[in-house]
Amino acid sequence: MTLYDRETGYRPWVQGVVFHNGSGLTLAAAGTTVELSNFVIDPGKPARLFGDVTVNGQPAASNAPLFDLDGSTLSAPTTDADGSAVLDGTTVKLSDEAAALLNSTFSTDALAGGLVIGTSTITVHTS
Repeated sequence: MTLYDRETGYRPWVQGVVFHNGSGLTLAAAGTTVELSNFVIDPGKPARLFGDVTVNGQPAASNAPLFDLDGSTLSAPTTDADGSAVLDGTTVKLSDEAAALLNSTFSTDALAGGLVIGTSTITVHTS
């Protein structure tokens, strides 16, 4: 991952891809289990988090766009004690594609793209 000084106007100022194999999130309701796993963060334009999706253990989508990442809320990068870059404060929103898949899977219309999930902290080990 490469970080550019935000003040230079160079965009996107965070570039590269972060592979987070083994990562995941499980959602369950009414006897249905959806697993989101093996996240890949692409801070490009648009910034997104992709992952694999299984429903009740069966593959449903591979490398699907799960979350949109709003970097306008990102704090200036810092470095922790071991020299890793820390990116804190990106707003995480449910993607349109993930909302449609989850609504279909759980037989609901309760979810919409753009739903704010929270904020993220990404630590990139550089050594």
